[in-house]
Amino acid sequence: MTVLVLGLLLGCLPAKADPPPDPLKSPMWKDMVRKLLADAPVEFDDRVKVIVPTVVENQAQVPITADARALGTVLKLVVFADLNPLQHVLTLTPTNAAPYISFRMKIEQATPIRAAAMTPDGVWHVGGVFLEAAGGGCSAPATARKDADWSVTVGQAQGRMWREADGLARARFRVRHPMDTGLAKDNTPAYFIERLDMRAQSGEPLATLEMLQPVSEDPTLTLLLRLPANDARLDIEGRDNNGAIYRSRLPASWRQSVITSPVAPC
Repeated sequence: MTVLVLGLLLGCLPAKADPPPDPLKSPMWKDMVRKLLADAPVEFDDRVKVIVPTVVENQAQVPITADARALGTVLKLVVFADLNPLQHVLTLTPTNAAPYISFRMKIEQATPIRAAAMTPDGVWHVGGVFLEAAGGGCSAPATARKDADWSVTVGQAQGRMWREADGLARARFRVRHPMDTGLAKDNTPAYFIERLDMRAQSGEPLATLEMLQPVSEDPTLTLLLRLPANDARLDIEGRDNNGAIYRSRLPASWRQSVITSPVAPC
């Protein structure tokens, strides 16, 4: 009897709705919703912009911009490539920042590139474009490994900040790292920066960026942060999948352009 009643109750629960039909007609769309968006409510939204080049010259360094500022408050911004062997590219948590990121990634073949922005109501707003590209970006070895001293520069950073008209700080910086995917023919294991935390001088969190192997070697990133007007710097702390910690300070003098830091393994 108990089993029968439980079965009847479960039968009364509403079925989980299928995601909306994919305008890019990807065979992986439903799997992406299940895998990366936890089967939460999804809607396609033109306010979420994904900008890619019309011609891809280097499959290991493809510039991508994801911009969900038109939505207002965004809790998370996830970027993924349906047909890449490694689909999840990065997740931005804009605690005190705009839901915007510009970066470079590796592409293994032509694929939809999508950005999904979660709003406070728990809905994922998805924008995307189809990127035409030749393949090989994910399986190519890092170019830095050709240099005998490549490990000496790992974790060093350089960058610059500008004030936008709306008061946000546009931070553009590069962190030296091979960002190995683990898919190269030389059998180099996966080795990549998996997290960057951006903080104000007071220690207040501004944004957290979780990165995965598809982000290009020597990640070059642009973010829009609500850095307090009187702060003298932006503090950046990173961690790679080997447990090494990298710390950098980007000066907010709006004139200085270079800042480096040693690797500080834990």
